[in-house]
This record gives sequence, structure tokens and C-alpha cells, in this order.
Amino acid sequence: MNNTKKNNFNFYSVIIGTELLNGRREDAHFSFLNKQLLKRGWEQKASFVIKDEPPFMEDIFRLIKNDPNSVMFSFGGIGATPDDYTRRVAADVFTDGNMEVNTKAKEAILTQFEEDSYPHRINMANLPINAGLLKNVVTNVPGFYLENRFFFVPGFPSMAQSMIIEALDKYYPQNAKKHRLTLTAFCSENELMETMKKIPLHIDMSSLPQIDGNNRAVVISIASYDNDETKKYFDVFTSFLIKNSIKYILKEI
Repeated sequence: MNNTKKNNFNFYSVIIGTELLNGRREDAHFSFLNKQLLKRGWEQKASFVIKDEPPFMEDIFRLIKNDPNSVMFSFGGIGATPDDYTRRVAADVFTDGNMEVNTKAKEAILTQFEEDSYPHRINMANLPINAGLLKNVVTNVPGFYLENRFFFVPGFPSMAQSMIIEALDKYYPQNAKKHRLTLTAFCSENELMETMKKIPLHIDMSSLPQIDGNNRAVVISIASYDNDETKKYFDVFTSFLIKNSIKYILKEI
């Protein structure tokens, strides 16, 4: 048996920005993060695009925190303007409200802005206690992270993207390989329903119907981090198809 096990992480993204929801800007974070996760063998469990409302932000953060296997990337709201709530909300949720002036973050801000750091920019160094820092290649004002799994980056893609890569390269560089087998069955999806019910929930199964006029087909895909399991449950479908004289090919249409 293949003993390679998946690291049991659930990845979430929280994209904070009223301007995304009212159409003033278009989001670039989801696609970038998703691409970076997929190339490393990870997948998102959920993605949230939310308004800059502290009580709602807190609800979403707590929802994710309550998943013991969660890894979160939060975009936006870590600046110095009055509507930048993320640092405070992150402290309320993840460090019992405790914040501190992060010495290294303060040094980075002073190096970048000198006397213009005061009276407002310096507040960006006030972070939840015990925060690690993520390098900002644009302005030198760092992002931050907690417990090596809750990451907070700016809303600007030019700043956020390098931080995402830094975090993933350091803590989540590569997942175990997922083994996938796919077939196209020339029948309706309805004919395969009972067979689908035989597949355990921990197995990644997808069913994509294809309709071309009166011709019907279904693309069935089975995947698992255990190669033997992938073959076992893929064979459940091929056995059914052979038994019922349903034609299929071992590739998608």
C-alpha cells in the first residue's frame, strides 16, 4: 500500500474590501492564491469576500479559527487609515485582544518613512502579540502572521503576492501527491447515481455531465492521496460499466 499521507490542512482566503463588492475594484487575490496552492498540491476549502465591518470580520475569523486544521490568508485592512480594522480584529480573535508594538515592524516603518512615520504610519507596527513578519518588497511595511498558519497581507496585489509566496515556501511548500484517474462514460449521470453512493466521502469524486444534442456522457474523476485507494474506487465504476455494457474511455471528451 502507498503510505504517503496528505498533510491535513484546510486552506481559506478572506478578501476584505467593500470596494470589491460595490464594483469599484476587481479582485486579483483569489486567482493568485489558488494558483500558488494548486501548484504545491493544495486546495482551498473556502474563500470569503467581505465588507470592512469589524463584527462580521470577527465572525469569519472565528469560523476559520474553529477549524483545527485551518490555514488562512487574509487580504486587506492592515494599513494605517481609520477603516483598516484587520490588525485589531485579528488580535481580538487570535490573541485574546493582546497587541504590542512589534520592534522589527517599527524599525522597518522608520527606515522607510523616517519622520513621516509619525503620527499615523507607525501604528502599523502595533500587531497582535508574538506575530511573525512577512517582507513587503514595495514599501517595506511588513505583513504579519500568527501560529505559522494565519497570514495577514495588504490589499494591494503588488505587495501581497510576494508575501503569499514567502509564507507558502516557508511553511507549506508541497503537499503529498494526489493520484487521479478519469474516464468518460457514454450514459446519463442518472445511471451512475447508485455507484456514486458507494464512494466514501474522503475520496475526491467528481461527476461532470456532458450533453451534445441527444448524446449524453459523464466524466467521472476519482482522486486520493493513496494510489491503491484511487484504483480501488475507480474500479467500482469500471466494473459497473463493463457489467452493464456501457461504453467508456479512459480520458475526458
